[in-house]
Amino acid sequence: MSLPLYVKIREQDNVAIAVNEIKAGMEVMEGVIAHQDIPQAHKIALEDIPEGGKTIRYGVILGYAIKPIKKGDWINEHMLELPEPPNVDDMKYSTNLVTNLPDPPVTSWEGYKNPWGGPAGTRNILGISTTVQCVTGVLNVAVEKMKQELLYKYPNVDDIVPINHAYGCGVAINAPEAQIPIRALRNLSKHPNFGGQLMVVGLGCEKFTVDMLCEKADINEENVIILQEKKGFDEMINSLMEMAEKKLKILNERRRETLPLSDLLIGMQCGGSDAFSGVTANPAAGYASDMLVKGGATVLFSEVTEVRDGVYLLAERCVNEETGKKLAQEMKWYDNYLKEGEVDRSANPTPGNKKGGLANIVEKAMGSIAKSGTAPIVEVLSPAEKPIKKGLIYAATPASDIVCGPCQLASGIGLQVFMTGRGTPYGLAIAPVVKVCSRNDMKNQWMDLIDINAGPIATGEASIEEIGTLLFREIIDVASGRKQTWAEKYRLHNDFCIFNPAPIT
Repeated sequence: MSLPLYVKIREQDNVAIAVNEIKAGMEVMEGVIAHQDIPQAHKIALEDIPEGGKTIRYGVILGYAIKPIKKGDWINEHMLELPEPPNVDDMKYSTNLVTNLPDPPVTSWEGYKNPWGGPAGTRNILGISTTVQCVTGVLNVAVEKMKQELLYKYPNVDDIVPINHAYGCGVAINAPEAQIPIRALRNLSKHPNFGGQLMVVGLGCEKFTVDMLCEKADINEENVIILQEKKGFDEMINSLMEMAEKKLKILNERRRETLPLSDLLIGMQCGGSDAFSGVTANPAAGYASDMLVKGGATVLFSEVTEVRDGVYLLAERCVNEETGKKLAQEMKWYDNYLKEGEVDRSANPTPGNKKGGLANIVEKAMGSIAKSGTAPIVEVLSPAEKPIKKGLIYAATPASDIVCGPCQLASGIGLQVFMTGRGTPYGLAIAPVVKVCSRNDMKNQWMDLIDINAGPIATGEASIEEIGTLLFREIIDVASGRKQTWAEKYRLHNDFCIFNPAPIT
C-alpha cells in the first residue's frame, strides 16, 4: 500500500501538510510540485497566494501572506501575518449541539469511592498538603523516610506525595486574583485520590494560613502539623512520621469497586504539539472523549490561548447562553491578563511547535480544540474550580503544561490524557497520565514513554475511530488500576506549579 504524501483537512484549504519530508521537485499532487525541501508536518501551498492573501487550513484563515507565495512553496511561520482574534461579544450560542455520540465499549470501571463526595479516585495515595514553600525541605526528608520505613507495610497504598509549591509567603494574599492559587491548593488538599485523608504541614508565620487552606472542622492535631511549634528537627520528623502512619493505616483499608462511568473525571491536555496533533492525536482523544461523555463520564479540556482563536466554535457547542457567557468571560479575563503583561496570544506557540510545522497560534488552536470531540459543553470553569455538572466541561487554564496540570488536578481529575507531537516526559504525581503521540516517528523514538500512537491515522493505516477506541480502553484500564502508564512506571512527575496571577510582594 502506498502511503499518502500529504494531509489536507478541508476542501477549501489551500495548504496541506507533509506526512514525511517532501524533497524539492517531488510532485505532491497533480500540478503541485515542491519548490523546496519541505520538512515533515510543514505546509505546502496548493495554489498561488498573493501578498495579503488568505492561507487556509482547517477551513479557517491561519494568516495573511506577507509576500506572494507560489503553488508548491514551503509555508512557515515567517511568511504569515496573524489575523485579529475573534470578538467574544457577538458569539452565537447553542447552535451546534451534537447528541449523536459514539457508544462506549463499556460503561463501568474499577475505582475508589470518594469519602468527600464527588468523582471517584483512580489511585490510593497519601497526599500531604503544605501552606508554604518554606516547609519543603523538612517535608521531603520526612517523605523519603516514610517511603523507606512505612509504605511497604501498607501494600494497598500506592504512594506518598507531598504537595510542594512556591506559594504561601511574600504574596499579596488579599489581592483579588489570589483566589486562584488559594482555590487550587484548597481543592488539591482534598483530591479524590487522597481517600478522605487530610494531612497538612505549615510553618507558622506564612501569609497563606492553615485556616485559608482547610475547613475549620479539619484544623486539629489529627490533620495539621506546624513546624515552628516543634522542638527541633527530630521532633518535626517524628511528628510527621506518626501522623503519616495513622493516615496510611486508614488508606490501606480502601478497595476498588465497580463504579459507573459517571464517577470518572478525566482531563485532556496537549503539549509539545506539532501540525499532526490536530490530525491524529487530538481527534482520536476527541473521539474517546465523546465515548466517555456518552457513557456518563465527565471530561475537562483547557488551555485558554489554545482555544482563543476558535472560541466561537466552542460557543456554538455551549448548552445555553449562561454557559456561553461564562466562556466569553474567561476569554476576556485572559486577554486582559496577557495585555497587562504586555504580550498577546502570539507569545504561544513555542519554537518546538514551529519546528513541528505549526505556523502560529491560530493553527495550533484549531488542532488543540479537536481533543474536545463534538459533545455539547455543559459547564465552564474558572482556573482550579471544581465542576458541579457531568459531561464535557471547558476548564479555563493557562496553556503551560506544568500549570494546566495542577489546575486540572485541583478540579478533581483522576487521570489525564496528554497528547504530544514533539515529545515530553511530562507526568503528574497524584494522577496517572496517558501519553498519546501524533506521529509514528515519535513512537519509534520514545517507544518506552508513549502509551498510545496515533500516527497510523496520518499514514492511512488506522482511523480516528480505531485509535480513539483504543485510547478509550486504555483510559479505562489505567483508571481501574489494571495498567500503569510509562510516566507512572518511571515516576516521572513535574513540579506543582500553582497558577498565581496575583502580585508577589
